[in-house]
Amino acid sequence: MPAGERVAVVDPRFVGHLHALRLALTDPRFPAAAVPGALTAQPAARAALTRAVGRIPVGAGTAHLTDVLTDTLTESLDRDEIGLHRVELGSLVATVALTPAQREDAREAVAAVDDEAVRLRTAVKSRDGFFTTYGISPYSRYLARWCARRGLTPNQVTTASLLTALIAAGCAATGTRGGFIAAGFLLLFSFVLDCTDGQLARYSLQYSTMGAWLDATFDRAKEYAYYAGLALGAARGGDDVWALALGAMVLMTCRHVVDFSFNEANHDATANTSPTAALSGKLDSVGWTVWARRMIVLPIGERWAMIAVLTALTTPRIVFYALLIGCALAACYTTAGRVLRSLTRRARRTDRAAQALADLADSGPLAELIARSARGRGRTGSFLAPVMAFLSAAVLLVWVIFQDDPTSWLTVGVAVCSALLAGAAVARPLKGALDWLVPPFFRAGEYVTILVLAARADVPGALPAAYGLVAAVAYHHYDTVYRIRGGTGAPPRWLVRATGGHEGRILVITVLAAALSPSGFTIALTALAVALALLVLIESIRFWVSSQAPAVHDEGEPA
Repeated sequence: MPAGERVAVVDPRFVGHLHALRLALTDPRFPAAAVPGALTAQPAARAALTRAVGRIPVGAGTAHLTDVLTDTLTESLDRDEIGLHRVELGSLVATVALTPAQREDAREAVAAVDDEAVRLRTAVKSRDGFFTTYGISPYSRYLARWCARRGLTPNQVTTASLLTALIAAGCAATGTRGGFIAAGFLLLFSFVLDCTDGQLARYSLQYSTMGAWLDATFDRAKEYAYYAGLALGAARGGDDVWALALGAMVLMTCRHVVDFSFNEANHDATANTSPTAALSGKLDSVGWTVWARRMIVLPIGERWAMIAVLTALTTPRIVFYALLIGCALAACYTTAGRVLRSLTRRARRTDRAAQALADLADSGPLAELIARSARGRGRTGSFLAPVMAFLSAAVLLVWVIFQDDPTSWLTVGVAVCSALLAGAAVARPLKGALDWLVPPFFRAGEYVTILVLAARADVPGALPAAYGLVAAVAYHHYDTVYRIRGGTGAPPRWLVRATGGHEGRILVITVLAAALSPSGFTIALTALAVALALLVLIESIRFWVSSQAPAVHDEGEPA
């Protein structure tokens, strides 16, 4: 058999559900997988399977090792620690019937459980938001099955969801009541398709690296394109809400960076216990608190439902006010809880986590140079890094927000001071209790600076240009997260250096604001947005199309 093919071993006496075999033999996420009576090995695990076969002794007294060969091979693969996945069967049946009586009992057990019902139920995420669980999944799972039976792939459904959301944004951009009503309905239908693509992947086990990337990336593209559509629609009615639209995108992106940074800092930490986390676990046993805590963070289902309803019934300005207030409260709730957990837990963070946080910080050449000169000053694990990162953002933001004329060369000097503080923040490995706050502080400093400078330019087109620039930079930051999640590491350093890093982009933008007229600054922002978008998109697409990252699919809470 060709070396690049998957191999399977199935005991001829196997009795069980077809879906049990499907889970063991066709799931692409694991190098090897097994259920009683069957196992599979992908190319990466075939050498281990060959060794396992070679280790089975022959001769007198060894018949018990080959009586149920699959079990012996499974135990051997498990000892090799190659990432063997033992399928959790739940109510499904998978067994090796050694006698006629056992076979009859197994067949009765198989007949007692509806294989298809289990498959449909497990197509839905085990953890999801209230609106998604009760408003979408009860029927979207059947849509997923309909798609599977017609040979549609999750990526095709993901693309259909994107196109639907873009059409919704176009309807919102008309600025008419009919357009807003159509936009609301289309946004909800886009979300139905967004749920369907993941359920289709789980139903048909069509997981892929490309699919995970498209699903996550398109979610952000859909939402932020819809914000832009609302802003265009409002402008047609004489209401300029571009600052609100950009503020909503900045707030959402910073929220996500908080989520990503906290999770990366703690998911492989050792001695990772906390009284706050224990309390949260106890609350999970009280049903209503689970749903209340999931809804208060305004996950994607609740958020899109709110946006869709308010779009149809009110105005874009009210939509953005509700979105900003709701997301700000959610951000305060989640961030405060995570800070409390971090301060009360005794965790030892790994080098991998520190590197992930450094990658998420997106420091450019200037910050790297400053960090090298400051290295050795300060203690790893202290609060120095988050304090320096906070000051880096706060110094700059206080200046540009409260200065009468932030488009001056003095602002460039403040940006240099901000870069010095940013370099000091990343001079030591980010292993402290609150070091996961460093990337969010950097994101807030960069994004809000762009927003304020564009708003203070006070010329038509400045805020839309800033919206495009922040969208391009945010894509780069999301792409960094998805690469780390996929186990392939951060984008190459040449790309980070070419984009300037967060401190380099701030410095360039403040120089442009000081050196150019407001209309020239708008043109420069537009050109910078196009250049950065092309650079990061081309490299991102090249990477994900050719990536050998493990096939994954998001099973966690929706963002």
